Amino acid sequence: MMMQSNEFAPDVGGSCGARLKQAREAAGLSIEDVAAKLKMPARAIQSLEQDDFARIGAPVFVRGQLRSYARLLGVDLEDQLVGSPIASTAPSELVSHTHTPRYRRVFEQTTRRAVYIVMTAAIAVPIWIATRHPAGNSAVQSLDMAALPAGDAAQAARPAAEPPQRTPVIASIGPSLPPAAAPAPGAKSLTLKFSGDSWVQIVGNDGRKLEEGILGAGQERSYAPGEVANVRLGNTAAVEVLNAGQAVDLTPFSRANVARFTLSSDGSLAPVSD
Repeated sequence: MMMQSNEFAPDVGGSCGARLKQAREAAGLSIEDVAAKLKMPARAIQSLEQDDFARIGAPVFVRGQLRSYARLLGVDLEDQLVGSPIASTAPSELVSHTHTPRYRRVFEQTTRRAVYIVMTAAIAVPIWIATRHPAGNSAVQSLDMAALPAGDAAQAARPAAEPPQRTPVIASIGPSLPPAAAPAPGAKSLTLKFSGDSWVQIVGNDGRKLEEGILGAGQERSYAPGEVANVRLGNTAAVEVLNAGQAVDLTPFSRANVARFTLSSDGSLAPVSD
C-alpha cells in the first residue's frame, strides 16, 4: 500500500538510494517487503539503495523504479532526479508509422461495403429472377406416320392411326445458391494508455519497429490486429494495456518493473522466453 505522507523522509541531504533506504528502515519495512509491494526483485531494490544503477539498465528504467519506490515511501526525489545523470537522457522523438486519417478509414470501409453489396446483388438477382419466372414448356413434337406404299389400296383406305402422345419436357432450374456469408466483424485492436513516463518498444510482424522511445502521461497508442509481434514496456505501473477491449494483467509478463510479451496471430499474449 502506498504511503501518503513524508513523515519518514529524512531532513538531511543524501543520495537517492540513501534517502530511500533510511525511509524504508524508518517505516519498518524489509527489502523483501518493498520488493513484494512493487513487484520487483529484491536485488533491484538493493541496487537502488546502493545507487548502483548500472546493474538495473537504461536510465529510463532507473527513473521509473526510483519514482515507484519514492511514491511507496512518500519521499520526494524529483529535485534530485532532475539534476542527476540518470535524467540527462532526452526523450527520443516518436514518429508514428501506423496513423491513418479518419477520412481515409471511412472511405475504405465504405468502399469495401459497396463492393460486397454489388457482388451479392450480381449473384442473388439472376437467381431470384430465374426462380420467379421458370422456363415455359418445351415444344411437343409428334411423329408423322410413314407414307403408305402407293400400290396398296387396302392399306390406303384404312383410317390414319392416331399419332403417339409425347410427354412435354419442362425445363427446370436448379436450387438457388445460398446467400454469401456476411464478413466477420473486425477484431478490436491492441491499445496502450499511459498515466506516467514509460519507455516503449513495439515491433511489427515484419520486424520493423513501430514505436521506440518514451511516452508520457495522457498519451495513447493503438494497433490493428495482426500488426504487432513483440511489445516491451518500462515502468509498467504507468501503463494500461487493453487487448480486444479487455484489460491485460501485466504481472505474468513483468520482471523488474519491465513487461515483455508477444502477440500471436489470433491476438493472444505470451511472455517472451529468455
